[in-house]
Amino acid sequence: MTVKYLMSYLKPFYPNWDDARAAKLVRHFELPLDRELKNFSRGMWMKAALASALAYRPKLLVLDEPFTGLDPLVREDLVNSLAASAGETTIFVSSHDLGELETFATHVGYLHAGRLSFSEEMASLSARFRQVEVTLAATPSASTEAGWPEGWVRREVSGNVVRFVESKFEAERTSSDIRRVLGDAPQVSIQQMPLRAIFLTLARHRSSPTPGKAA
Repeated sequence: MTVKYLMSYLKPFYPNWDDARAAKLVRHFELPLDRELKNFSRGMWMKAALASALAYRPKLLVLDEPFTGLDPLVREDLVNSLAASAGETTIFVSSHDLGELETFATHVGYLHAGRLSFSEEMASLSARFRQVEVTLAATPSASTEAGWPEGWVRREVSGNVVRFVESKFEAERTSSDIRRVLGDAPQVSIQQMPLRAIFLTLARHRSSPTPGKAA
């Protein structure tokens, strides 16, 4: 089966099939119409599959690990094409490739042990997570650690340095909590976290929810 035959074969199944859109997608992905699909690389296979799926302007597109085994250029082509179609299509992507998802996803959900733990807008998720490092004048006492806020997860103490992830970040409240719990700190570093770091934090916190102490 060639690309040309694939498109003509699929067209009768979909009343909304758009010939002009199909032709545009074939040109965009540089798909050779007369080449047999069995001779395609995985990247070319994915391009052909996406072109055939987008040609009928679906309302919902479900993709399972679409970026696995693809080179960076093919990934970029796929991501750009998905983003361009987002205005008319809801795109549901299941993937462990969090770096790619972060470039175009508007909403994100976290599955743990087969259950949906949460679902929210990407902007909201990114806004409420921060990596915090506090350098104190002295090592904090055990009683100080017992009073740490619930939103401080993956807490670690190494000498006079306290590290944690703030999962409910609000600039004024977080700064106030640091002063209340740890006192006036000589140095406080608060960093934004990429999606991969956020999900690793959630996964590790769920597998070991008890606060740990680094050596």
